[in-house]
Amino acid sequence: MNEHIRDLVIKATGGKTAFRREVIQRLWSGYGEIVRYGLTGGDRSSVIVKHVKLSAQGSHPCGWNTDVSHRRKMRSYQVETTWYGNWSEHCDAQCRIPACLMFESFDDEVLIVLEDLDNAGFPNRRSIAGKNEMRACLNWLANFHATFIGESPNGLWPTGTYWHLETRPDELQALNDIPLKNAASAIDRKLRQSPYQTIVHGDAKLANFCFSNDCSRVAVVDFQYVGGGCGIKDVAYFIDSCLNQDECERQESRLLDIYFQALKRALKTKQKAVDAEAVERNWRALYPVAWTDFHRFLKGWSPGHWNPDSYSERLAREVIAQLQDN
Repeated sequence: MNEHIRDLVIKATGGKTAFRREVIQRLWSGYGEIVRYGLTGGDRSSVIVKHVKLSAQGSHPCGWNTDVSHRRKMRSYQVETTWYGNWSEHCDAQCRIPACLMFESFDDEVLIVLEDLDNAGFPNRRSIAGKNEMRACLNWLANFHATFIGESPNGLWPTGTYWHLETRPDELQALNDIPLKNAASAIDRKLRQSPYQTIVHGDAKLANFCFSNDCSRVAVVDFQYVGGGCGIKDVAYFIDSCLNQDECERQESRLLDIYFQALKRALKTKQKAVDAEAVERNWRALYPVAWTDFHRFLKGWSPGHWNPDSYSERLAREVIAQLQDN
C-alpha cells in the first residue's frame, strides 16, 4: 500500500519521487491516518495524504463502537470526497481550505491527497485561542456561510454537523436528562426550519483551523461532516471549543457581533440576494438553540455529572421552556 500511495502522490503532483515523512494524526477510532509525504523533482516539497481504512475499526475512547457509528463514519468519508470533488472549488481566499490534488476510493479504502497548508502560509496550530485567533476563525466561518447560503447540499449530509440528532440515536438513548431528551426533536426541527440555510462545516473546532504566522488568516481542514444547516451551529460549536463555560457566557455578545459583522460584509461582497439583517436576527435568536443541540449530544455521549448552574445547563433550560411555550 505504501508503494501505491507513493505512486498516487507522484501522479497527483508531477514529482519524481515521494517518501513518507511523518504521521500527523491517527484518525478517530482507528480508521486510518493522516501522513505528510515529502517530494523531490516537482513544484511542491510535501503534501498531506489522508488514508482511510474502513475495515480497520479500532476502539472508541468512550465505547461507542456500534454499527450505527461505523456506518456514520463510512458515510462521512464519502461525503468528504464529494466535498472535494464537487464543492471545494467555490471556497476563495476568505474561506481558505487545502487544495485537493487527487482522491481515490477502492474496496474499503479512501486516499485523499491534499495541499500541505504548512507550506501555503498556515503553519501554526493553536490549542488556546486569543482575541486575534478567534476573530480570524469567525471571519472564516462568516465567509464560508455566506459563500454557500441558499445552496442545496447535494451529495453532502442533508443536515451537517457530526452531532446531528438523526445520526446519533445511541447517544440520545443514553441521555438521562429527560426534559432535554424529550425536547431533542423540537430543537432539531427549530434549527432545520430556519429560512436561511447554508452549508456548515460541521466540525469547526479550534483544532481544525490552521493559522498564518501572525494569526490574522486561517485555513480549515476536515470536511467529513459538511452539510446543510444554519451557520450559527458552527459558531456555537466553535466558541464552545475555545472557551470555558464562564468565558463563553462573558464573551457571547462580543463574539457574535464579530461573526455577524463579518457575515454581513461577506454577503454584500459576494452579492448574495438575501436580507443580511434578517439573517442576523434569525441566526442570533437560534444561537442558544444551536448551543443546546450540541449540549444534548455531549450530555448523551458522556453521561455524568453536569453542573446545573453551568452556562450550558442554564441555556438548555431556557430553550426547553421557550419551546414548551410556543
